[in-house]
Amino acid sequence: MKTTIGLCLLIILFSACNKEENITFNISKDRIGYLAKTNSIAQIDSIFASDSIVRTPSMTEDKTAAGKIEVYEKGGAHLLSISPTNDSVPMIENIRIYDARYSTAEGVNVLSTFKDIKDKLKIKKVITSMNNVVILLHDSDLYFTISKDELPAELRFNNSDIDAVQIPDKAKIKYMMIGWN
Repeated sequence: MKTTIGLCLLIILFSACNKEENITFNISKDRIGYLAKTNSIAQIDSIFASDSIVRTPSMTEDKTAAGKIEVYEKGGAHLLSISPTNDSVPMIENIRIYDARYSTAEGVNVLSTFKDIKDKLKIKKVITSMNNVVILLHDSDLYFTISKDELPAELRFNNSDIDAVQIPDKAKIKYMMIGWN
């Protein structure tokens, strides 16, 4: 009897441990993996200590150094590009997601289509630019860019606003980004 109770407790403990979520590639409201909206640029090295970090310096208008930070997995896969703010304590302004393992709770990633976005996430607004359309979401800093090349011919060369219903379901994501500015 004691053995059965002990075995049951051990199974319950083991199953509870297995439910611990691995957040390495999760995208949520204020997080992408272990990177949080509140992290400064100075913390990037420690957050991605097991990955390769490449800093691309560039000069801003006031001649201060600011550049993208490219994060690669040790095996070479491009994970993220991070752009800093120009504040006195640089924070994260934008993140471009390259790796399809980064995914929302609904399963949307860089390999998803517009159908996945509209079916699984709540679209707030579609912004039309010269070569792309940008899909903004409700209650999220995550946004998507779709090339106008993915649109029907009559919309590609038209400068008028494009509505979500005009975007084909099979349109592929060009950029998946997070804006924390």
